[in-house]
Amino acid sequence: MNLIDKKVTHERFGTGNIVRFNDSRIEIKFGTEKKRFVFPDVFGKHLVLHDQDAAHSLKKLIKEKESEREEEELKREEEKELQQKKQELRLEHEKLMKNHKLHPQSQMVFWCYPEERHRALSEWTVFSDEIKSGKNQGKPNKPIRLHQNSAVLLTARDSAMPEKDRRILGVYMVNEECTGRQCEDGMVPSHSVYRLPLTEQESAQMHFWKYYINEKTPDKMTWNTGKYRYFDNLWMAQILRDIVSLKSDPKEKELAQQFFGHFCKMNQIIEQEIPQPDGALMRH
Repeated sequence: MNLIDKKVTHERFGTGNIVRFNDSRIEIKFGTEKKRFVFPDVFGKHLVLHDQDAAHSLKKLIKEKESEREEEELKREEEKELQQKKQELRLEHEKLMKNHKLHPQSQMVFWCYPEERHRALSEWTVFSDEIKSGKNQGKPNKPIRLHQNSAVLLTARDSAMPEKDRRILGVYMVNEECTGRQCEDGMVPSHSVYRLPLTEQESAQMHFWKYYINEKTPDKMTWNTGKYRYFDNLWMAQILRDIVSLKSDPKEKELAQQFFGHFCKMNQIIEQEIPQPDGALMRH
């Protein structure tokens, strides 16, 4: 759009001609005097362009600029809200966990044998198994990392399946009053509300190794010994987010969303900052 030499009328300085302009400034000559203004803001309220075709193009430009400003303002507001949410999460977390240092891997994934699946999904509790050797052999194995921020992921694979096909059966938060050190009998009880079973169809879509990586052998999918292992808080957040997307029943979806929100709050995780899954299965 060429505005050079176009005639304008200013409410205070009268009629003049445009001599120079760029994306942010415009210079107009009124008689022997030149004035600079903010472009295109000066038009509309204070300055009128005589050329109708140019005025029409200018009007479109002003609308575009206004849209850009509104978008920038919206981004600033969103960033402000995000920072405020982070602060609220920090304060809430400090209140809830003031006597507990948050471990970055305080989630439990449990291998449900066939005979354990029904109890795990009906009673919502698992047994962390016995200590296999040493002076405490035979005693319950305390899952010491578990705390109020922890969730227990229930997984299984049929004996005929390869390990890469391990699927997720359900998930629950640990009991509101429970910590791993208190699990004297090795039983890990569930939260009174946050329990999410998966149907067979849903479970078939939730592959454990989509999210999980063995630190020592990141490209291999092996689970050689033990009933459970700890894993990353962010991986659990990814799983819960995907379960929310998977659920179609409105009540189940609402509970899954509440569970996800509670989990993120307890683990100081911002939903928008959760990365996409990058487990061993995604690398093959």
